[in-house]
Order: sequence, then structure tokens, then C-alpha cells
Amino acid sequence: MHRQIAGKLTGRVTKWLVFAAWIVIVVISSGFAAKLTDVQNNEAASWLPSSAESTKALDKLTTLPGQDENNIPTVVVYYRDGGLTQDDMAAIQSQVADIQAMDGVQGEVVGPIPSEDGAVAQTVVTYNFGKNGWNDLPDTADKIREIAAIDGVTVHIAGPGGQAADSAEAFAGIDGTLLYSALVVVIVILLFTYRSPVLWVLPILSAMFALFTSEAVIYFLAKNFGLTVNGQSQGILTVLVVGAGTDYALLLVARYREELRRHEDRHEAMAFALHRASPAIIASAATVAIGMLCLTLAEMNSTAGLGPVLAIGVVVTLAVMVTLLPALLVITGRWIFWPKRPTFGSPEPTSTGFWSRVGRRIAPRPRRVWVGTAIVLGVACLGMLQLDTSGLNTDDQYTKEFDSLKGQSLLTEHGLVDTSNPIQVIANADQQQAVADAVASVPGLGEPDTSTPPVGGIALITATVPDDPASPAAFELVKQVRDAVHQVDGADALVGGTSAIYLDIQTASHRDNLVIIPVVLLVVMLILMVLLRALISPLLLIATVILSFGTALGVSTIIFQQVYTRLIDHGNGFNHADASFPLFVFVFLVALGIDYNIFLMTRVREETQTRGTREGSLVALSATGGVITSAGLVLAATFAVLGTLPLVFLAEMGTAVALGVILDTMVVRSVLVTALNLDLGGKIWWPSKLDRGDAPREMPEPQQEQILSH
Repeated sequence: MHRQIAGKLTGRVTKWLVFAAWIVIVVISSGFAAKLTDVQNNEAASWLPSSAESTKALDKLTTLPGQDENNIPTVVVYYRDGGLTQDDMAAIQSQVADIQAMDGVQGEVVGPIPSEDGAVAQTVVTYNFGKNGWNDLPDTADKIREIAAIDGVTVHIAGPGGQAADSAEAFAGIDGTLLYSALVVVIVILLFTYRSPVLWVLPILSAMFALFTSEAVIYFLAKNFGLTVNGQSQGILTVLVVGAGTDYALLLVARYREELRRHEDRHEAMAFALHRASPAIIASAATVAIGMLCLTLAEMNSTAGLGPVLAIGVVVTLAVMVTLLPALLVITGRWIFWPKRPTFGSPEPTSTGFWSRVGRRIAPRPRRVWVGTAIVLGVACLGMLQLDTSGLNTDDQYTKEFDSLKGQSLLTEHGLVDTSNPIQVIANADQQQAVADAVASVPGLGEPDTSTPPVGGIALITATVPDDPASPAAFELVKQVRDAVHQVDGADALVGGTSAIYLDIQTASHRDNLVIIPVVLLVVMLILMVLLRALISPLLLIATVILSFGTALGVSTIIFQQVYTRLIDHGNGFNHADASFPLFVFVFLVALGIDYNIFLMTRVREETQTRGTREGSLVALSATGGVITSAGLVLAATFAVLGTLPLVFLAEMGTAVALGVILDTMVVRSVLVTALNLDLGGKIWWPSKLDRGDAPREMPEPQQEQILSH
């Protein structure tokens, strides 16, 4: 940002205008931000692309009577230890009429169906509350429990309806919980970083302005332009805005504090600080935003929708951090740094700090440092060979056992098949019997059901799945059914249903991993080449990013399987990972980790112009090491907060990203990259002519001390 523009934004009058403008914006935005949950779409089927076979089957299925896409099959599971009595079964039978009379019930209630051992019975009911009816399920589940109450009998609500009710209840108010948890963690870190009881208020206030404004923009786009938003993307948005916003604030405040020691007028100091820090902040935000937009290449609608959501959050955060935060800092003046106010002419403490000493240790033998560090990180990458991304079973998707999972387990243990999640085959009506015969040829499935009358030349054939609908065994059955029915000439058969949806999600996720990861790497490298105006340094930085990602994945896999499975109840899911797990971890580590590359290397380039690459690298490390470390701790802590949610996927992602960011800031960025810079010297700027000098690789001790005095 040009210094004249920076000065105008934080002038004696304009600072108040900027502050007033943001007050108006956030007041307007807060009302719309509160409505963001109203436009969420959390249905798994809606996450798939239109090209998926299960999506095509669902489109045709909705033309049949009683097969609305908003139907929610729900299973009421009854259990008595020692067996259900005749009185129990009579009471259960009498409840069918009450359940049938509930609001939203579609078709006839089925049951009760007892198990062979008489310990369990199930009643199946289908609800339809419209497009956003999933939000009504927790209240519906409570009403069912009131109707189904029998002394001595345990009642569970299972099936898709029970799972959705548990999920909705578990995530009720979770955005507020995530936000408060993230804020508490960030405030604690800022207190230690700034050592000021008041300075932390300004970055946090700015982050809140950014969050409310970005949520309002996303609400408008989701409501009017079809942007896909779900609970997962909104939760990640909260974490990203708070984390990234605080990172940008740390960089700006650190540079502002430097300039306050050089300029007596705080307005002039901020103009210089913005002029020098904003290129790195803008480049960082642009890289993150473009990296997130690469997600739009995904086949998964949920992943493709996440990209624009997060990109909007980053762009709005950038706007806040280069306008509102500087205005607030200038308005409050030097006292906001109390008790350690940066007075005019005072020495810069980072020149003799921890990272300055680290640089001095690296400087004599940089090649030994970077080779040794790379070997250690490379060995840690081997842990990812144990990573299993075949997906999570239904009961492995959560970190605790919900009521619906208990009901599902009882059905399985007592030999009852959950009829609410059948394989659904849509075919031309004149080939219905041939398709049914093909389905019957697949071993392990229930008897094909052709009772639904054909409509418009389309017929439905269903068959129950004896396994968990999200299990590999169920996926294998779907594949076999597809192979069988696709061979029926003239049937135009399509296989859908819950298991087919989960299988298509897994297939699309694996495809997205192979496509998006290389694209993100290429985009990030091109941005670094433009920013640094070089080829060698961007290639080196991309190599360190890949190494950091592999290390994070390897170490986190060991943590999941050796620690989480033992410490967390119902922790079997940590032996596996969702198919999209590598992609999400990669995108966040690369897109966010590149921040620290940019923070460090833009300062190295700036210092190289007057000091040369090797001396400039040490000065840059001493000046930015503390900021990068603090920023990394903030981002790691905010992503770790995702582990408070009862989803294995988010707990795994939060852990892997947090670990990766810590490694990136403490080891990769500050040690490995600095050692490479010191070893290669001016060669890192090839083919530019920035530093064509041939300074010695090992600087003498007096020269090092001279560097540290700057």
C-alpha cells in the first residue's frame, strides 16, 4: 500500500471517518449474520454433484408418490433387558396411532417389528417438514420419546431421522461455543504476546467486525445466489476469520511498534507501518483467498461451496485489518501498549531476542542445519503410511455415542435390519422385474421390494442393507448392485439410497484430492514467484510446504491411532479418516502456512536490498520470528478448538492443522527456510539481479554481532 494512501487512511480526521464507517457496516451486518444458520443446507445428498449416480437416482425418485426428497425415515427402537413382555408389545402397538397422528408424518407407520429373541422391537415412521425440516427433528424426537415412554423399556430414536436429530441438537449453539472458545484462546495468547492488559482488545474487536460482516455477505449470497453453506463451513469460517485476522493484526502491530520508535508522530508511524506491512498482508490474504477458491473445482458441492465462503471471510478480514485496526491504533495512541509503551528513539528489542540468537546459532553451519532438519521431518512423514482414508462408519463419525447410534447398535445386535436405509434402484417400468431379478442375484441383500406402483414409466425397486449404510461392506453391495442392474438392457437403471450417496461422496472426495492439491500448489507457487520476483526461492518454499504437510499428516496419524483411540470414549473412528481429510488439511496448511512464508520472505527481500541476502535473512528472522511464532500459536489454537465439536472429522482436521501450523512456524519457516537462505545466499533470487554478490557462507562472529545490533 502506497505510503500516501496509508497516511490518508489514518489521518487526524480520516481515522474517525473510517471508524464511523465500520460502525455503520457492522450494525447493519449483525442482523443478517444472525440469520446465516437459516440458509444452511446440511443434507448429505445435496453435497453431491449432479453427475453422481445417486443424485440422478434421487431426481427420478422424487417423481414417485411418497418419495419426496425431504422425506426423513425415522426408527423408534424399544429395548428391555431380559426381553419385551406381552404388555410391552401391546403398549407399543397402541402407540402407533399416536405416532401416526403427529405433524409431518408421511404414509403409514410400519411396525412394531420384534426381534427373534424378543428383546428389541422397531417402529418405522417417515416425516416431511419441507426443505429445511431437518431443524425440526430434535423437537420431533422429544415428542416421540414422550409417546413411546414405557416403564422399564429403553427407547432410542435411530435411522436418518434420529441421526439428524442428534446432530442438530449437538450442534445447537455450536457457532457461539466455537466463537467464544476461539476468542478465549486468542486473548490468552495475545496477553502473553503483547504483555499488555488492553492492547488485545483492538485485534479482537476488529476480528469480530470482520466475522459479522463476512457472515452477512455470505448470508446474502446463500439466500439469493445459491451459495452452498452448511454447519461445517460456517464453523470453519469462524475459526479462519478469528485466526487469520489475528495473524494480520500481529504483523501490523509489530511493524507499527517498530515505527513508533523511529517516528515521534504516531500518524506518521502508522503510515510507514502500513506502507511496509500491507504488501505482505495483502499478498497473504490474496494467496489464502485464491487457494480457497481452488476448492470450487471440487465435485463435492459441500467442498466447492466452502471455497467461496472462506475466500469471502479472508477478503473481508483483510479489509478490516488494513483500515479499521490502523484507525483504532492511531485513535488510542501509544498508551494502548501499556505498560511497555514504544517511546520515540528507544531500541528495538527484537534485535537481541530469542530468534536473533537462533539465527546466530544457524549462521555458522546452515547446510548442516537444513539437511538435518529435512531428514527429521522426512522420517516423520512416514507416519502417514498408516493413514486410512476409506471413510468412517456411521457409529465412527462422532467422538461420543449418541442416542441414534445406541439404537442402531441394538438393531444390529439383535438381528433386526434397519429398513430406513435401503438401496433404491430406479428403472424403466417395463424392465422392473428384470431389474428386481438382477438385484436378487446379489448375495447379502434383503429380498427386493417392488410394491411401490410405477408412475410415468418409472419403477422403484428397494432392498435392505444388512450392514451399516456407511460401511465398506455396504459400499461393496452398492457396487455389485450397480454392476448387476446396469447389465439389464433397456432398464436405464440408477442405484441410489443412503449407502450409494456415501459411496459417491467417497468417490468424489478421492477425485477432488487428486485434482485440487496440484492446482493449489501451482497457484501458490505462481503467486510467490510474482511476489518475490524470483524462481528458486518459490520452488524451495513450495518444497518446504509439502514437507511440512507430510510431517503434519504423519505425526497426526500416529496421534489419532495411538493416543485419541485410548483417551476418547467411543474413539474407534480415529483409526480411520474421511476421504476428504487429506485435501482439507492440505488446503488449510498450504493456504495458511504460506502466510508465514510471505511474512518472512518479504522482509528478507526488503532487507536484502540494503544488507544482502545472508545478513538480511538474519535481520528478517530476528524481526519477524516472534510475530510468526505468535501468529502460528494463534492459528493453531483456533483450529484446535474444532476438536471441541463431537465430529471425528473436525477433531482430526483441527489436530492436523494445529500441529502443522506449529511445525511450520517453529521449525520449517524459522529454522529450515532461514538455513536455506543462509546456505544459498543470493542464489535464491535467481533469475533476478537482487543479490549477485558472493558473500561468504559462514560469516565471522563480529559480522554476526553487527547484524544483531541493527
